[in-house]
Amino acid sequence: MSLDALFQPRAIAIIGASSKERSVGNDIVENLVKQGFAGQIYPINPKIDSLHGLRAYHSVAELPGQIDLAILAIPANLVGQEIEKAALKGAKAALVISAGFKEVGQNELEQELIATCQKLKITLAGPNCLGVINPSWKMNASFAGIMPPVGDIAFLSQSGALCTAVLDYAQNLGIGFSKFLSTGNKALLKELELIKYLHNDPKTKVICIYAESLENAPEIIKTLRDLNRGDNPKPIIVLKSGKTNAGAKAVASHTGSLSSDDSAYQALFDQAGIIRASSVSELFDLAQVFSLNQIQEVKKVAIVTNAGGPGVLTTDAVIENGLELAKLTDSTTQKLKSFLPSSASVHNPIDVLGDAMGEVYEQAIRILMQAEEVEALIVLLTPQSMTEPAKVAEAVVKIRAISQKPIVVSLMGRELVAEGVQILRQNKIANLTFPEPTAKALAKFAKFHDWIKTNNEADLNYKEVNKDRVAEIFANLEREGRKSLIEIEALEVMRAYGFPLLKSFIANSALEIINGVKEFDKPVAIKVVSKDILHKSDVGGVALNIDQKNIISETKMMLKRVKKNQPQAKIDGILMMEMADKGTELILGINKNSLGTMIMFGLGGIYVEVLKDVAFAFAPLQKIDATNLIQKLRAYKILTGVRGLPAVNQEAIVDALGRLSQLVSDFPQIKELDINPLLANEDGVKILDARIILD
Repeated sequence: MSLDALFQPRAIAIIGASSKERSVGNDIVENLVKQGFAGQIYPINPKIDSLHGLRAYHSVAELPGQIDLAILAIPANLVGQEIEKAALKGAKAALVISAGFKEVGQNELEQELIATCQKLKITLAGPNCLGVINPSWKMNASFAGIMPPVGDIAFLSQSGALCTAVLDYAQNLGIGFSKFLSTGNKALLKELELIKYLHNDPKTKVICIYAESLENAPEIIKTLRDLNRGDNPKPIIVLKSGKTNAGAKAVASHTGSLSSDDSAYQALFDQAGIIRASSVSELFDLAQVFSLNQIQEVKKVAIVTNAGGPGVLTTDAVIENGLELAKLTDSTTQKLKSFLPSSASVHNPIDVLGDAMGEVYEQAIRILMQAEEVEALIVLLTPQSMTEPAKVAEAVVKIRAISQKPIVVSLMGRELVAEGVQILRQNKIANLTFPEPTAKALAKFAKFHDWIKTNNEADLNYKEVNKDRVAEIFANLEREGRKSLIEIEALEVMRAYGFPLLKSFIANSALEIINGVKEFDKPVAIKVVSKDILHKSDVGGVALNIDQKNIISETKMMLKRVKKNQPQAKIDGILMMEMADKGTELILGINKNSLGTMIMFGLGGIYVEVLKDVAFAFAPLQKIDATNLIQKLRAYKILTGVRGLPAVNQEAIVDALGRLSQLVSDFPQIKELDINPLLANEDGVKILDARIILD
């Protein structure tokens, strides 16, 4: 795959170049010519001889030289054959502007295009896209009229329309780009390949993405962990559309009904260290903060302001987003007191008062940036009659030259602070419009640093599992034409993978029941065994706390209930299981979606669908993933021990999560799996019930 041919071509053929003004084929050629592309530009159109001062060729075959990139703006049904012609002229990449493929239901046509490019080893961008821009290459190969300034932010977007808005907005903010690509339908070239390329691009510091969908979460997670926990971390900021539950597809399991489209994406972002933007404005806020500050540890933040209200709002936002207000030392406060009025606040947030001039700001900023207890600084300013926004901005620029601690500014207002904002932009200082987003962006900056410093562990894996036994169970099901495992089969799968189980016994007659119950030294639970019954409790097929004296009578009553509620069910036996000790009921499960297989963990038992306190992560899991799943629960403190109750054994929960991750990774044919409840206490965990459905 040649991405250099896409982003840095030496010669470009525009197939579908047009003499019609304000057409795609005309605008692309005009942008290349007028915005300074230094390579060869070959307009292709059988009906014209020249375009924008260039000779136009009637076909690719007529071209006098080789090309690197073919841009196609022609009817969809002609694209494939023209790419084949371009390949004969050396094209290594094709940028398909043309629409009319998958997005309008023409899936077969898009598959043909994919096959053609794969056969020819052509890098395919699009189809149905806006184009590509490389400012440092002076190449605007798109039908967007703006050539952005050179910068260190790469931007990728599935939406071409959003691209044009972003270019306009970025120009107003003075933000430049290293690379800019509309990915369109992503028929072949997808975000992961582009991230790998941009990660190795010395001109790119930050990668911003607008995504409507992504693919293969496990591969994204593995790749970004390898890349960003190495020597050259680069933040990936994603704005993902479609956050509501409308896209969730409920399935028969608890796990499916508790998940949503967005919970899958959030799990992906958390595990892959992707910074999530909730809006276009936040995308730009984050891009500025990451681009204009060196990635480093940030926890303790100082705030300097000339207005109490914004200072309080920022303080709240700092704390709410997981940062801390730096506790200033006596030395620092004494230095501040030496020049600030007595009515000013020298305790964080530092209020220099509304009449503070630029010199006062400069002194305060210098002291705070030099204070060891301060790891980052937020500078706020509201324009009052005596305020000097430009001088304050100059003060920030001056201090930045002697300190590389992260600094983010919010000059609040528009016209009154415009000169100061311009000074900050020219000197590459992050300036955000409002104080709360400033704190939020700095918190995400800090979180990314913590993520990249986390050890990149091996996936949880257990050597003592009996994979052959599980394969045998699944093969037996396939021969019988069944998809659902009965409980004893599901428990056998669990046993094969080393899950801790309660003592159990299967009986097929009254005599076996009488003899079997003697093997237990405590009361038992009895459960009906039937291949026709998926949810035993729904048909009365479970009875608890049964002892030797009444086991026969309780079994008869249970079978009577089952007969009444599901008369056609064939009874295969009775499962006797020891009653569990006291503990906290949890649930483990899986949910399969377009991104991969997610592991679910949460409060289980009767509360699972009421409280819906669950967390998700993609398999395969590392130990850190399993630990995070546990700690993400709202009820996490219950697991640590409250009101005299002992803490549960969290290592045993991690072990169970790891075994589940390995099981579903080894057997992708598992469609649904619920372990509910998993009983946890200080001694460990035990599976009380399990359900498995195969594809």
